[in-house]
Amino acid sequence: MTKSRLVMGPILFHWDENRKRDFYARIADEIDVDTVHVGEVVCAKRMPFFDKHLPDIIERLQNAGKEVVFSTLALVMNEREIAQLREIAEMPDLLIEANDISSIGLLSGHTHVVGPYINTYNESTLDYLISKGAHRVSLPWELPISSIEALCNARKTAEIEVQIFGRVPLAISARCYSARAHGLHKDGCRYVCGEALDGMDVETLDHTPFLAVNGLQTLSSHYLELSTAIDDLKDAGVKAFRISPHTLDMVRVANLYRRLIDGEISPDEVRQSLLEIQNDLAFADGFLHSLPGANLKETLGSRAE
Repeated sequence: MTKSRLVMGPILFHWDENRKRDFYARIADEIDVDTVHVGEVVCAKRMPFFDKHLPDIIERLQNAGKEVVFSTLALVMNEREIAQLREIAEMPDLLIEANDISSIGLLSGHTHVVGPYINTYNESTLDYLISKGAHRVSLPWELPISSIEALCNARKTAEIEVQIFGRVPLAISARCYSARAHGLHKDGCRYVCGEALDGMDVETLDHTPFLAVNGLQTLSSHYLELSTAIDDLKDAGVKAFRISPHTLDMVRVANLYRRLIDGEISPDEVRQSLLEIQNDLAFADGFLHSLPGANLKETLGSRAE
């Protein structure tokens, strides 16, 4: 049986250079993860801060035996960003993740990855993406297990990937919510999104956690946590499992999921250990069970029927 792939997704937040470099160094040296995503997904204005470090980071990760994937923008909005996308698409010997449908044309005919920001909701869409060269497709977060299974059954030559940990991206816009919250315009944002390392929390009027804002991106307040569903996802045909980076001890997080996927520990052990890392985490798995996304159906010590 082929070993399940553990994937470290791209950093969605505006971390400073040192934090990012340390993060990737620890991934290279300390984590049993198969695939690592680099690149900017949310805001093109962040790219110059870290692009100069990417050749060294990619080399270090590859030397450590990791497959490296270069993730691209989820929303391409102007000629400058299109030019950046063309430049990335021409990088030799580097696997690219398409997150905006405009990039599929540029990558057509080349082996690539399709990210979860592209709405792969049905078999026809999956067939089209595979015909363009997709060899792995990361599914959108809102799909229920029945849809995931149907897509796995229709996948043909492509691997199906599902995110199993981290805040869930819900929307992305041309407007910068972080700038607006600080009374700034997008063009003069002062990169205030970097002040909230896991996203800026948003509450309802009665102070209930609701969303998180990350520049142009809106995320869930709750953290997706699918440890109790790993076996079901494997049975459905999922071959790759993505975790999304946060300021938690991601070495410990990744190693927990590696051991879970390999059958060495139980889902309860994973969730309890996550709460030991940060005890105020709120988990959700609703989308997978055709419930409101913020719901948690499968709780510690019990498996839902």
